[in-house]
Order: sequence, then structure tokens, then C-alpha cells
Amino acid sequence: MAGREPVLDRQQLVRGFEERRARGIPLIGAGAGTGLSAKCAEVAGVDFIVIYNAGRFRMAGRGSMAGMMPYGNANDIVVEMAAEVLPVVSTTPVLAGVCATDPFKNIPLFLEQLKLMGFAGVQNFPTVALLDGDTRINLEETGYGFDKEVEMVATARELGLLTATYVRTTDEARQMTAAGADVVVAHVGLTSTGLLGAKTGLSLAAAAERVQQIRDACAAQRPDVLVVCHGGPIATPDDAQQVLQATEGVAGFLGASSMERIPVEEAMVDTMRRFKSIKLGERDAAVGEFRTGEQ
Repeated sequence: MAGREPVLDRQQLVRGFEERRARGIPLIGAGAGTGLSAKCAEVAGVDFIVIYNAGRFRMAGRGSMAGMMPYGNANDIVVEMAAEVLPVVSTTPVLAGVCATDPFKNIPLFLEQLKLMGFAGVQNFPTVALLDGDTRINLEETGYGFDKEVEMVATARELGLLTATYVRTTDEARQMTAAGADVVVAHVGLTSTGLLGAKTGLSLAAAAERVQQIRDACAAQRPDVLVVCHGGPIATPDDAQQVLQATEGVAGFLGASSMERIPVEEAMVDTMRRFKSIKLGERDAAVGEFRTGEQ
């Protein structure tokens, strides 16, 4: 597909993000699974937009974890989504979710393709960071490990792409920081609210503690790295505010389900229930007046 020119290059974007942090203004990113979501995010003034295959699944009424399953090629899906999203976003930087462990993609060439299409940056998704136990061990042992995602981020940095990276542990955070990640996203689990949210997860206090640990690990290596929180119990603006107040040095929040799925669920259900509550009218034959049927 024909692309657009990125509005700003990586250095300009990072400089702008750092200026916001210095002024005490949180950095806010939004996941978008549809063109409408992206358009709304830009109108709202978010700092960056991320699109990846999970967005398509959640806005199709499936849980975001479908993006971690083999229900379609994640990298091909993000290219398809680009045709819907990039033309309706004018100035906000858009990042593409990249499955760096895809054995059928030449990842450096794919990153160049994404840049030509008009993406300002990339994020590692689907990511093995969301897996653990024997599954994670087996993936790492057979060449589909987190190191591939770290390598992708380092390559993207060399190409001048902005990088926002999902991590779940301090070790992953240190690896991504060393690779030159611009924004490290402390992922504290699948968002646990709404019709499709997780039923188990951390408390806000525990989430804040984990986010702080990840931020501190990053800052010990590179004080300039921006760390934002994401997921788990952080589902509303009030939740994000509580976590930011309970932590030090955390630059903001990246929302996905919390930015589009949950607000859509709430607004649509409320509107439809209101429509269901309207009453039929009756015409009074004697006076020709229209009334609701209520006496």
C-alpha cells in the first residue's frame, strides 16, 4: 500500500516526550484496533498510537489474548490494519506491532517496509514476554525467544524508528534498555475489566510495585529511558492516576483495551439500553395530538 511520510522523526519524537516528562505531563499512548479508534485517539490528543493484531481481535469481540494464538499471521495483519489506520491519522505517530520471532519474515526488511508505509515506530507484539513456564522455556530453547525481540528493537533503532517495548520482568527491561528502547512499557497483565477482560490479576498496589521495579531497573542503566505502565488492573484513568501517584519516575500510561474496548462496551450497552427503554407513541384521535402512551 502507498504510505504516508512520518510527521516527525525518532529524535524529534523522543525530544518531545522528554519535554513532556520534564514539565510533569504524563506520556499517554493508545492502542487502536480500528480506524475509528485511531481517529478518536488523535482527536483526544494522545502522544502516540500503537496498532497490532490483538486490536483487531478485541474490537471484533474476542479477547486480546487471541493475538497470541495462531489465528492469523500477526505481521500480515498489522499491514492490513495500516491501510485502515494510517490514512485517518494526520499528525500523531503510529507504531506497528511486530512479531519478531516470525520465522517466515525477514525482520530488518519488514521494518524498512513499515517505515516506508509511514509508521513512526514499532512495538514487540506478539511477545513471548507474556508467556512463562515450560512454553516459554521451549520457545527460548528452539530459537523463538525474547532475544529476537531485543534484536528487532536494536535494528529498529538503527533505522531511526521509535521503539516502545513490552516487558514483564526487570531482566527483560534491562535487555530492552540496553538495546536502545525509547519507551519501556511495564506490562502487568491482561486488562482485567469489561466483557472480555481477565478475571484474575494483580491489585493496583501490587501492579504499582512491579512497575516501580521495572522503572528502577531501566533507570539504573539509562536515566533517559521513558517507562510507562500498562494492563492488569490499570483499566481506567483513575487507576492510571493511582499507579502514577504510587510510583516515582514513571512517565505515563499506554492503554489498549482500556482505551477502546472498555469505553466502547460501556457506551454501546448504555446507549442500547436507553433505546430499549423508549416507549411507543399513541395518536389521540379526538384532538390529533401525539403523546407517549403514558397517562
